[in-house]
Amino acid sequence: MTTHHNPLLDLTDLPRYADITPDHVAEAVNSALTQARAAFKHAESMSAADVHWDSFITPLEAATEQLSRIWGVVSHCHHVVDTAEWREAYNAHLEEVTVFWTTLGQSEMLLSHYQTLAKEPHFSQLSTTRQHIIHQALRDFKLSGALLNDADKAEFLSLSTEASALQAKFSENVLDATNAFAYFATLDELTGIPDEAIAAMRAAAQADDKDGYKITLHFPSYFPVMQYAENRALRERVYQAYVTRASDANPVQPEFDNTRHMQSILKAHQRLAALLGYDNYAQVSLATKMAESVPQVTDFLKHLSAKARTSALTDYSELQNFAREQLGIEDMQAWDATYTSEKLRQARYDFSEQEVKDHFPLSKSLDGLFHVIHELFGVQLVRVAAQVWHPDVQFFQLIKDGAVIGGVYLDPYARTGKNQGAWMDEVRSRCLKTDGTQQTPVALMVCNFTPPADGAETTLTHDDLITLFHESGHALHHLLTQVNDLSVSGIRGVEWDAVELPSQFMENFCWDYDILARMSAHIDTGAVLPRALFDKMLAAKNFQSGLQMLRQVEFSLYDIILHAEYRADTPDAINTVLADVRAEFAVAATPAYNRFQHSFGHIFAGGYAAGYYSYKWAEVLSADAFSAFETAMQNNAPLLNSELGQKYWQNILAVGGSRPAMDSFKGFMGREPSVDALLRHSGLAA
Repeated sequence: MTTHHNPLLDLTDLPRYADITPDHVAEAVNSALTQARAAFKHAESMSAADVHWDSFITPLEAATEQLSRIWGVVSHCHHVVDTAEWREAYNAHLEEVTVFWTTLGQSEMLLSHYQTLAKEPHFSQLSTTRQHIIHQALRDFKLSGALLNDADKAEFLSLSTEASALQAKFSENVLDATNAFAYFATLDELTGIPDEAIAAMRAAAQADDKDGYKITLHFPSYFPVMQYAENRALRERVYQAYVTRASDANPVQPEFDNTRHMQSILKAHQRLAALLGYDNYAQVSLATKMAESVPQVTDFLKHLSAKARTSALTDYSELQNFAREQLGIEDMQAWDATYTSEKLRQARYDFSEQEVKDHFPLSKSLDGLFHVIHELFGVQLVRVAAQVWHPDVQFFQLIKDGAVIGGVYLDPYARTGKNQGAWMDEVRSRCLKTDGTQQTPVALMVCNFTPPADGAETTLTHDDLITLFHESGHALHHLLTQVNDLSVSGIRGVEWDAVELPSQFMENFCWDYDILARMSAHIDTGAVLPRALFDKMLAAKNFQSGLQMLRQVEFSLYDIILHAEYRADTPDAINTVLADVRAEFAVAATPAYNRFQHSFGHIFAGGYAAGYYSYKWAEVLSADAFSAFETAMQNNAPLLNSELGQKYWQNILAVGGSRPAMDSFKGFMGREPSVDALLRHSGLAA
C-alpha cells in the first residue's frame, strides 16, 4: 500500500502552503469533519451532571478548531489562488461544512448544556470572560435556530447552505467578470497616464502575446485610467465595463449576471429571519451588534448625511465648474469625476498623487509601519522564511521581549485569480491548548497594490498607505489579544460594528509628517517626503470629504434598508432601493446602467449584510479614541505615545471579544463615544 502525507492535515505549526494542493482538500476536510462530528456527538450525549467547562467546551472547541483551521486554508486559497481546481475543491465541500456548523448551532442538547453552565453553582465559578461567552452562546443558539421545531430546523439548514453557495457564486462571478474584460489600447490613447501604469499595461499585453497596452478591471489597471487618462472615450469605456460587471447591464457577459443570486440571497435571508421570529434580516444582523435597531442605524447615517450635505453640494459644484472652465467638459459625467477631481486637486494644492507615490516604496513603508507599531506597543515585526502560496507573499514574526507572540502574512499585490480589495483573516487564534501550551495567533493581510514592473520596487499611493495601516490594525487586534478562550480571542466575538475600530484607528498615523518622513524614500533619489509636499497633502486631506461621506452613507443606507424591506415579491428592490437612496442623498447623478450593487461583495458575500454601516459607526469610535493621542500631544507628549499605546492595547486590543465593545471603549476613554472627533477629522465640524 502506498502511503502519503497530507500537509493540510498537519497544522501543528504554520500551514505548508507551498505543499498544499487542491488534491489534499477532500481527505483533510473529511478527516476534520469526522473528528468534529465525533466530538459533537460526544458533547451531546453527556449528562447534565458531567457538564463542566473543561469536560464539555474544551474538547468540543479543540475538535472544531481543527476544522476551522483546515477550512480556513481552503477558503483562503480559493480567494487568492482562484484556479479551476481550487474553486472546485472549495465548492465541493462548502455545503457539508456549512451543514456541520448549522447543525451544531441548532443542537438542543448543546443548548441545554450551555443553559446548565449558565446556572449555579457553575456560573459563579467561571471567569467573567467565560460568563460572557456563555451569554453570547445562548444568544447565538437562538440565532442559529436551536429553538425551532424539527421542520423549521430542516428549512433553516437548507436555507443556510443555499445562502453559502449563492454567496460563493456571487464572488466567483465578480472575479470572473473582472478577469474577462480586456481592452488593448494604443499608446496614443494613454496620454496622461503615469509611465509606471503604462509599463504595467505593456507588460500585461506582452504576457498575452498581444500588441498594445492591456487595460483590465483590476484596480491597479482600472484606476489610473479613471484618474489620469485624458482620453474621455477611453474613460467612459472602462468605467462602463467596471460598473456593469456581473450584472444584467452587461450583455457581453450574461453568464456572470449576479441578479438572481442577489435576489435568492436576500430571499433566503428574509426567510431565515422569519423562521427566527424577526420582521426582517436587518434585525437578525443587529442582534449581535452594538447598534440596537434599524431606526437607530438609519438615524445615525442621516445625521452624518446632514452634516456632510452642504459641503458635498459645494464640492460637486466646484467640480462641475472646474470641468467646464478648465477642461472643456460641459456635461461632466460619472467617468469624468475621478479625472476632474485629480486635475482640480493638482490645480488647487499643486501636487499630484503620483508625486506622493514616488516617495513610498513598499519596503520603506513597511519599515515605517513597523516603527509605529513598535513605538506604540513595544513589539517588533521581523521577516523570516516561511512557506507561502505565492512568491510575492512575505511572513513576519511578532516579537515581544525576545519571545515570538504571533505572526502575520502579507500578500501585497494584485494578480489574476486573486479577489479584489483588501482584507485581514486569521490562520489561527490565540488559545491555551489542552496540553497546557500556548497557541500563538497568526494573521493574514491581503492587499491589491500595483505589482512591481521591470524589476522596480512597487511604490504606494497615500491611499495605499492608509489601506496598509488599516489592515495592520485588524491584524494587531488579532495578534495582541491576551485572551486564551478561543471563541473571544482577538477579533472573535467582537461586535461587527466595533471590529473596524482598531483598523480605522491606525489610519490616523498616516497624517503625521514625522511618521511619513521616516517611511519615505523617493524611488529615484532616496529623498524623504518634503515638508512642503506634506503640507499640501494635509491641506488637501478633506478635499471632497463631503462627497466621500455621502458616498459611504449611500452604501450603508442601501444595505440596511434593503435588508429591512426586501420581500420575495419585490425582487427588483436590489435596484429600486438604491435608486431611492441616491435620489434622496446623493448629489451626483449616476448612469442608469450603473450596477455597483452587483459587485458589492461586502454585503452579498463578505459578512457585512445589514452591517455596512459598521464602517462609519466604528469610525466614530476610532476617531474619538485617537483624539486621546491628539490631546496628549497638546501637552507636549509625542504622537507615538507608548503610555497611551499600552493603555489602548490593554483596554481595546488585549481583551478581544471577552466583554462588550462599549465597555472596552469606556475602559480606554473613560466616557461614552462622541461623534465630534470624526466630524473634525473630516472637516465637517459645525
